[in-house]
Formats: sequence, structure tokens, C-alpha cells
Amino acid sequence: MNPVLVAPRRTPIGNAGHGFATLTTTDLAAPVLASVSTTLREAGVDAEIDDVILGNCLGPGGDPARIAALRAGFGVRVPGVTVDRQCGSGLEAVLQAVSRVRGGVDELIVAGGVESASTAPWRFWPPAADREPVRYTRAPFAPSGFPDPEMGSAADDLARLRGIDRERQDAYAARSHARAAAAAADSMFAAEIVPIGAVGRDERIRAGMTEARLARLRPSFGADGTATAGNSCGISDGAAAMAVTDASMAAGLPAVRVLGAAVAGSDPALPGLGPVPAIRKLLRRQGVTVADLEIVEITEAFASVVLAVSDELGLDESTICPQGGAIAMGHPWGASGAILLVRLAAQMCAPDGPALGVAACAIGGGQGIAMLVERVR
Repeated sequence: MNPVLVAPRRTPIGNAGHGFATLTTTDLAAPVLASVSTTLREAGVDAEIDDVILGNCLGPGGDPARIAALRAGFGVRVPGVTVDRQCGSGLEAVLQAVSRVRGGVDELIVAGGVESASTAPWRFWPPAADREPVRYTRAPFAPSGFPDPEMGSAADDLARLRGIDRERQDAYAARSHARAAAAAADSMFAAEIVPIGAVGRDERIRAGMTEARLARLRPSFGADGTATAGNSCGISDGAAAMAVTDASMAAGLPAVRVLGAAVAGSDPALPGLGPVPAIRKLLRRQGVTVADLEIVEITEAFASVVLAVSDELGLDESTICPQGGAIAMGHPWGASGAILLVRLAAQMCAPDGPALGVAACAIGGGQGIAMLVERVR
């Protein structure tokens, strides 16, 4: 049995410190969970939700999935668990739900991810004999003796290593901005978005981000770098979730079927290449070729990352993020993998939508995660 994904929903993606500046992970996730549940009930699905699984990277602890499930009105009998695979956390949450439904352990799980960069708590290393407590902005992605670069510096290194120049990165970014702006103008995101307060649209999307405008931006991570604020993602807030169940319970709802998923490790020095071994493993297991893929949603953390993965795998660039991606829309880390699946489902379930697609994330520390889905006809 191949489980299906139904009722995919997400918040608008907010710029950190703006529309969702005071909202916690619970404030963001609970309305999305409630919307998924409402969609199921209105479609006649009355099965009990077996679990809620959410990915999260920087939250306050205390199991945000369980807290959000209670806040969403699921009742005290519905449990929740929070998982952390950094930028792949939302996709990992869905992968775990798929595995449990496929194995017959559960029948209906709501899974996704959430991130509030705006309200993430500050963390400190404890005091030592020679120093006071020291604040850190992120946990280590690798132990001593392994490379552990900052993501922006790693993206610049990857661009240099693979010969991806600034002009090509800006051209890809301009495409992402233009496609997202066009899709937003055509209300193509409306059905998947759960408004939060007064925020009903993705905050980062801007029309008119041309190559010429992008070329004027300075490098963000070093004078000789090529990653800029325009060809990289923004720091963002958001949540996304969907129901994972079997086709017989989907009650005729638009759905995509999960054919398989894979995770893989890669060089911590070049984390942007993480999706390559994950996608290769996934396609090999499923007997699918790159040429069979009609749509590929990759987290656009940096243009250099997407282009390096595309070059390595031989992807058709026209199939990558056809309605724009994180460069234009933002990258709420723990939610991004689930957002990719929401975006895949929306495009694949449209009339004449793509039949076969992949969602994939690069992960700090050198990992990749990928999931293959097909449209349910």
C-alpha cells in the first residue's frame, strides 16, 4: 500500500520580524492543523487522528506538535511528536507518517512542520572556568574535526567549486521571483493558504526583481562571494501540514500518492549537495529516471545550491519550482520540507498537472532528504 497525502495546507510565509513577529510555533501551527482536520471532516473522513508529527528546528522545546494539536482542538487523546532534521524536518515528519501508515501501524496522521524564527529562544553555552555564558545562534551541525561552515559561506564555496557564476545565480533567482509573483497574482496559492490574523499572502514575494536589479546587490557572506540577499532565501516564519492516510480513506479528496522516500549523508563541507545522493537513492529504489520527473520542488536556500544539484543530476531546469520557491517566498527552516509537499500537491492536482514529482531538501551538516509522489487520478 502506498499512502496518500490529502488536505495540504500552509500559512503564508512571513518575513522574520514582520507579520508574524510575535507569533510562536503553536500560534502558527495550530490553525493549519485545524484547517486540515476541518477539510477531512467536511469530506466525510471521521476516523480518529492517530498522531500529529511536526518538524521544527529552533522552537522552545516542550514538543510543539503536541501543544499545537491541543490548541487546534484535536482533544487530549490525540498525541503529538516533534522531529528535527534541520531544514529537512518537515519532510522527515511526513516520511515518518508515511512509514507508519504503510506499515499498518496507523491509519491517519497529520504531519508537517513549523518554524518561528521571530520568536525562537536565545540559547547559551553554559559558563566555563574562563568565560561567562556565551550565546550561540545555531547548534553545531558536525563535531570537532569535521567541517561545519555557515550555510552562506558553504553556498559560496559550492558555487566556486562547481563554476556557477553570479550571473547564472541571478538569472535563476530572477526566474524564481518572477514565477512566484505571477502565481501569486493569479491567486494560485490561495487554496493552500490558511490566513493568520491579518496576513493572508506570502510576505517576501516582490514583482519586478529582474536580473539587472539583482546584479546591484552586494555579496552577503564575503566580498568575493556570489550569494546575495536576492539570490538566497529569506529568514522566515511559517507552518505547513497535511493528512497522511491510505487511498480508501481519502474520500475522493485530491491526493498525491507517496511512492517512496530516501535520506542520505554527504560532505559536511558542501551541504548544498545533500539532495544528490538522496534523490539518486530514491530513484534507483523506485526504478525511475531523472527524465521521468515532471516537477521537482527543491528548497531554494541559495541559487547556487539548486543549480549545483540540477547540474549534478542532469535535471531539466524548467521542471524545478515552476511557481517559484524559497528565494522568492522564504525558507521557514523546520516547515520548508512540508511546504514543498504542499506546493507539489497543489500543482500536481491541478487539471493537467504533472504526474510524477520529487520534493528534496539540502540539510546543514551534510544530509539530503527526498520524496517521490505521483498524482492520484
